[in-house]
Amino acid sequence: MTKKRECDSCDSTTCPAKQQGEEESLEQFLERQALSQRLCQIEHKIFVLSGKGGVGKSTVAANLAVSLAIDGHRTGLLDVDLHGPSIPKLLHLEGRPLASDGQTIEPATFGDRLKVVSIGFLLQHQDDAVIWRGPLKMGVIRQFLKDVNWGELDYLIVDSPPGTGDEPLSLCQLIGDADGAVVVTTPQDVALADVRKCIGFCGKLRLPVLGVVENMSGFVCPHCGERTDLFKRGGGERMAAEMGVPFLGAIPLDPQVVASGDDGRPFACFATETATAQAFAAIVAKLAAPADA
Repeated sequence: MTKKRECDSCDSTTCPAKQQGEEESLEQFLERQALSQRLCQIEHKIFVLSGKGGVGKSTVAANLAVSLAIDGHRTGLLDVDLHGPSIPKLLHLEGRPLASDGQTIEPATFGDRLKVVSIGFLLQHQDDAVIWRGPLKMGVIRQFLKDVNWGELDYLIVDSPPGTGDEPLSLCQLIGDADGAVVVTTPQDVALADVRKCIGFCGKLRLPVLGVVENMSGFVCPHCGERTDLFKRGGGERMAAEMGVPFLGAIPLDPQVVASGDDGRPFACFATETATAQAFAAIVAKLAAPADA
């Protein structure tokens, strides 16, 4: 990926971010300008989507962000799975409060190059349920983009909730120039049917599909080496070919991935010798621009 974007908040007086729309109030204009100024500091924006829950979308998003940071990219990870925020757990950041001066929110950090924001940081208790309707969700998502001090980033990875509802729709509307989406599926037909809808969603919003990742693609016994396709195999690749979108690769099942997620130790940096980590590294290589690009 070598996309370079032009700043929406440039010095030009003809810049759309500096012009108030005819049906736009001053408050709406100032908010849109602040959002544009924040987003223009982020070079690449990638959504991680899935049509169905339980396919490992958040695990893929977390390890993608960690991998980019390890490779030297200034990276942000935004968790907008508001009803099931798992990023804090996956990165062992539970209980980490977000500092704020009332106007700007400081993200949590993982290592030196990864900034993280999740609704999970704002819950008083880990088991608290988020019971919100659409307008409140929209406001929080806008705040995470506009008020968080992301600074200059090479990549912002957005972990979206499953499906094609309010949250991914709001994000696509707020971030109008995203590079595209990585769509995560598992090989079986029941998951692929929903992922097809997700790809259709991207098409209607003119959001490029950067590629499909087939997660949980076969299990190789660590003792005897025998392969078992618990959820079938190859469905994601066939579906990508049928729908005319790139296939990024397949990630096999690995008990170490489960353990690393529960322990908050991303397998991308703590289990680098495993077949799963190597498969994931190949996927990241297809998405990432050189660190000095």
